[in-house]
Amino acid sequence: MIKVPSPAKLNLFLHITGRRENGYHELQTIFQLIDLYDWMSFEPCVSETIQIEGLADVKLEQNLIYRAAQLLRPHAKKPCGLKIHIEKNIPMGAGLGGGSSNAATTLIVLNQLWQCDLNEQQLADYGVQLGADVPIFVFGRNAWAEGIGEHLSFIDLAQKKFIILKPDCFISTQLLFSQKTLTRDSKITKFCAYQLEPSSFGNNFEPLARSLYPEVEEAMQYLDQFGLAKLTGTGACVFTEVTDEMNVELILKNAPCKSYLVSSLTESPLRHFKVAR
Repeated sequence: MIKVPSPAKLNLFLHITGRRENGYHELQTIFQLIDLYDWMSFEPCVSETIQIEGLADVKLEQNLIYRAAQLLRPHAKKPCGLKIHIEKNIPMGAGLGGGSSNAATTLIVLNQLWQCDLNEQQLADYGVQLGADVPIFVFGRNAWAEGIGEHLSFIDLAQKKFIILKPDCFISTQLLFSQKTLTRDSKITKFCAYQLEPSSFGNNFEPLARSLYPEVEEAMQYLDQFGLAKLTGTGACVFTEVTDEMNVELILKNAPCKSYLVSSLTESPLRHFKVAR
């Protein structure tokens, strides 16, 4: 059996800079990998079927793990059935990329287990078919992202800790995108501008998430007492960078919802993953 971690991410900012004719939105963001992990176990079995345990609420055909496996199956030189078990620690529908990370982890592991012999870029290209966030987890490096999130420029980011709050609500990404007041014309910028003044880079979804979901507003107000609170992705999670002045234990203890203390990663633990043959 193979057991591997599947990391989460934060969007350190998120700007929507335009909209394509097909309806997809152009964006700019920074993906920061963090040490909050789901754990995934892959156990080969005699049957040709793929069984997934730990995600009972998601139908098999809609499950990104299952869909990732189906994309790779035509390339498999040594296909086999699988029992895949997932220990979920990354909250779902939270803007932390848990589903995308799980899909990328599946692509990475099965590429080796099934001896598909695809390179990183080929895996990332399949990943885009599953979701715009999947390639960042395939490459396993922090990045400045553009396009729909698939055009990546890898960057070095300082080691930091973050406090994350998960408000008790599930945000509909579709609902936020459909709002007429959503800012879709943020000025195109560069990484060097972010480095000069990161606090001026926000998230275009944040005003909507705060107005439509009282739980997000409460979490943002709470964290704003101690630092600069930001929304990750389309939410619901909000986060702030830990500073020396903070009493982190007290902030976590008194949080109005589930809280996490996480550290940034320079790269994914899967970056050097190898299946023993």
